Amino acid sequence: MANSIISALYCVATPIGNLDDITLRALDVLKNVDIIAAEDTRTTQVLLNKYSITTKLLSYHKFSESSRVELFLNYLKEGKKIALVSDAGTPLISDPGNILVEAVIKEGFRVIPIPGPSAITTLLSAVSRQDEDFKFIGFIDRTKNKIKETIIKNNCENLVFYESPMRLKDTLNVILETYPNKKITIARELTKKFEQIITDNIKEVIEYYENNTLKGEIAVLLHKTVQENEVDIDEKIKKLKALKLKDKDISSVLSELYNVNRNLVYKKCLDFKH
Repeated sequence: MANSIISALYCVATPIGNLDDITLRALDVLKNVDIIAAEDTRTTQVLLNKYSITTKLLSYHKFSESSRVELFLNYLKEGKKIALVSDAGTPLISDPGNILVEAVIKEGFRVIPIPGPSAITTLLSAVSRQDEDFKFIGFIDRTKNKIKETIIKNNCENLVFYESPMRLKDTLNVILETYPNKKITIARELTKKFEQIITDNIKEVIEYYENNTLKGEIAVLLHKTVQENEVDIDEKIKKLKALKLKDKDISSVLSELYNVNRNLVYKKCLDFKH
């Protein structure tokens, strides 16, 4: 396979936690390029050591992106082969690399993706959701108003984002305040020894983390809210009334299941005609 590696920039996905998740193609590229541009050379060195890879490492992180571009372009002009890796996962997905990739393409060199691990797809592959579509926004904003603005704007999307364990509880409380019936999935330490994936109502998730330690890398899925016009509420009310449920109970059940306004459902129950 080494002979197929040409002068280009290879964007190589690396494991997000379990080093065994590296692909055979990624290993072949890392062994046979001339230089590996790494977000953190110390982190990447651990991976290289495991697979006895001795390729030269150079740092390329968000603080050195602009200053390093010319260096790597010169290497490509010399006919060298470069691999770009982040600390974990796929380059350019909430990781450095965008400036370099843009410059490489502009200069007429090839950018070759080497697919592999990503926290986004790892999370989504383990969680049942209403639709295939989703929206990824990287790390969510830090301020309360921005968080609220983001989740309101994307209420009808399966919204995926990363969050710090130090800020997660504050973010969860903003979500609770905005959508108290929101369904949420928290994925922590994906692919690692203490991997944990929890899906529940926002209230229950907050209660859980009040009594449990919150550490590690975190990915979040806010499940989309089903709009009333997507659900035949009148038909649901009719069926539940046939079961002799009280209006109060019907409004509670439908509000919880479909995240529709409880008072609106209750009013529909009162106005319901047999």
